[in-house]
Amino acid sequence: MSMTDALGRIEEIRSTLSQLSGAAAVKPAAAASVAVAAGTDAEFASTLSSLTSAASAGAGSVDGGTPAGAAADGEVLGAVQKYLGLPYIWGGNDPAQGLDCSSFVQNVYKDLGYTLPRVTWDQMNSGTEVGSLAEAQPGDLLFSHDGGHVAIYLGNGKAVDAPQPGQTIAIRDAWETDANLTTIRRILPTESAGASGAGAADAAGLSDLVASARAAQAAMMGSAA
Repeated sequence: MSMTDALGRIEEIRSTLSQLSGAAAVKPAAAASVAVAAGTDAEFASTLSSLTSAASAGAGSVDGGTPAGAAADGEVLGAVQKYLGLPYIWGGNDPAQGLDCSSFVQNVYKDLGYTLPRVTWDQMNSGTEVGSLAEAQPGDLLFSHDGGHVAIYLGNGKAVDAPQPGQTIAIRDAWETDANLTTIRRILPTESAGASGAGAADAAGLSDLVASARAAQAAMMGSAA
């Protein structure tokens, strides 16, 4: 797939999403990444259909106002998006060069309008405690290794973190369990029970799309080099 074709797909997706009632929760950067993954007309139609369904999953209202999922997991996913692919650097706190796990979390929440401490051992005392992973909502912070590592939960078994030297910030399957977690902390306002389920599905669907699109983009760039 040529770069010209990819740019054409980007414009098609953006144009279509602008007409969708639930599309506000989908960030332009995510749409652009998905466009690169759509290499044929059939793939494009399938990708757009998946993206539309994921956005619509959060279309219910919370208290008659903000769409379910848009106020929490949608914003978290959007804030996370710009850091994907950055290298892990121990002690790093430069969004242009690299971050460690706690500085990644600090920067994401700064973008969302929340001030968090710099290191995990202080961050794990922020917000309110969540009793178990089953109660976790998108945006909750997962602390493991006795507080030595932190990840952001995205819902439905997905998380994102700056993992370790030699790796990059990426959305992944959550390996965390109640047995290996030190604590779970909630920084964002609590969603209603109905919104939580829809929000988790929305975040998981978009997370999968972003992850697969980035992999396809990397493969395309590699073949073009």
